[in-house]
Amino acid sequence: MSSENNKKVDAPGQNKEYQIFVNGTPEEWTGKEISFEQVVKLAFPNASFESSKGYSVVYKKAENGKEGSLVFEDSVKVKSEMEFDVYPTNRS
Repeated sequence: MSSENNKKVDAPGQNKEYQIFVNGTPEEWTGKEISFEQVVKLAFPNASFESSKGYSVVYKKAENGKEGSLVFEDSVKVKSEMEFDVYPTNRS
């Protein structure tokens, strides 16, 4: 059996690169979805999810013009030119 038969072929679109904006800064993103935690890390690379500080994530220009917000452990399908606004908040 040749090694060529054992190669994994990525599904079309799996490695598509999207340009998104996080707090107005252009970012390149590879993948069909992005999670709350990943967006926060793009905005605040040293973010910790175990402190008293929380984060609010709002997005717009998603698929079909959808707008909304992400919460911890949530994700959204990525579209080119999508915008995310990330704000630090205090947990109550």
